[in-house]
Amino acid sequence: MNLEEALRQITPPDERAGQEAKARWDSIAKPLGSLGLLEEAVIRVAALTGSARVELDKRCATVFCADNGVVAEGVTQTGSEVTAVVAENFTRGDASVCAMARAARCDVIPVDIGVARDLSGEGLVVHKLGYGTGNIARGPAMTREQALDALSFGISLVGELKQKGYRIVATGEMGIGNTTTSSAVTAALLGLPAEEVTGRGAGLTSEGLAHKIKTVERALVVNHPDPNDGVDVLAKVGGFDLAGLAGVFLGGAVHRVPVLIDGFISAAAALAAARICPAVKKAMLASHLSDEPAAALALGALGLRPLITAGMCLGEGTGAVAALPLLDMALAVYREMSTFWEIEIDAYQPLS
Repeated sequence: MNLEEALRQITPPDERAGQEAKARWDSIAKPLGSLGLLEEAVIRVAALTGSARVELDKRCATVFCADNGVVAEGVTQTGSEVTAVVAENFTRGDASVCAMARAARCDVIPVDIGVARDLSGEGLVVHKLGYGTGNIARGPAMTREQALDALSFGISLVGELKQKGYRIVATGEMGIGNTTTSSAVTAALLGLPAEEVTGRGAGLTSEGLAHKIKTVERALVVNHPDPNDGVDVLAKVGGFDLAGLAGVFLGGAVHRVPVLIDGFISAAAALAAARICPAVKKAMLASHLSDEPAAALALGALGLRPLITAGMCLGEGTGAVAALPLLDMALAVYREMSTFWEIEIDAYQPLS
């Protein structure tokens, strides 16, 4: 199925199901709206799935791994070889997100979509578009065909996960250099200068940050990405991981599966997905506010507010996985609490 055919399957949110979920929240014996964004998240999931009976018990984190040619510009503390090492750690359950996922009853599904060497390991999904992207400071990251391939793969992956019973997907990534590509994508899509959207990533000196900003500026000048064409932006200044993640967000809307945005990098991918098809935003939930400077800008452009503000910037999907226990607690109240009618007291009334 090509991208256009997939996008034609996206339907508007089911307002009836969303209203039923809100009515359930309002009937529970507690102050109206007092669980804030947790209530809103359950209502959004109900509207997406078409049922006020919200089930999120089987969950996974898809961690897209890829290398980025822009590392050659010296914009990172470490070399590209680290991407492969960490990616194989995911298959052994030996990474931060894996430990957090065990606590959150979440499966971790690593995806090699463009690591610079071949990988192996239990549970690894391989859809390798290349051994790393081109250097965006010198030319495009990939061809438009590769970007479309990544998007279609992300969409189909969500469909396969739904068939296996997964009811919510957390996004994650691993790729040395991908805060640089994410900054370029965000600058292009939001029309902002590089210095406003570029941060220190995994830890750069002030001199290193200045060089990174200049590299993002050069990438935008060299490639001239079209801000009205999300595919063009991903192909010219993105990465294989970003393009695959954008496909996952699109797949969430196509297959009616909620998708948790992790931090800045997956938010940049979500921005690209929303530029390709604005209706995709119905499937998105924001997990946390990354410490990267453009994270709030990206979420604001998507009209989303994060569940967690904890100063996190680890990546890997850790923030998205951290949000899952919060959703579990919200659903415990949603399903188990007595109503005003059941305990025979007057219901709270909305403020006028």
